[in-house]
Amino acid sequence: MSKISIILTGLFLLSGISVAQAEVISIADPRYDVPNTASGVVRPTQGMSMQRVERDYGTAQSKSVPVGDPPITRWVYEDFVVFFEHNLVIHSVVPREQP
Repeated sequence: MSKISIILTGLFLLSGISVAQAEVISIADPRYDVPNTASGVVRPTQGMSMQRVERDYGTAQSKSVPVGDPPITRWVYEDFVVFFEHNLVIHSVVPREQP
């Protein structure tokens, strides 16, 4: 095979390679500083203490006993549910409405 045919074959193979592209996905801040529903339910953010949650949002409708290791506690409010690890918020969610 001649040099020219090797070069042409190489160029042909390279022309078939496309430029790699990446898709950018935007994910909301996991601390939930921003309400995540159309109605704008403001709820506790990650790292808040139980005392601050109770001070800012009032007494929960129900409180579970700590479960597991580390201990996880769940407080249920009218519009959201808060999950604590020890005494700090790890997550707060707005439950889906049941059909």
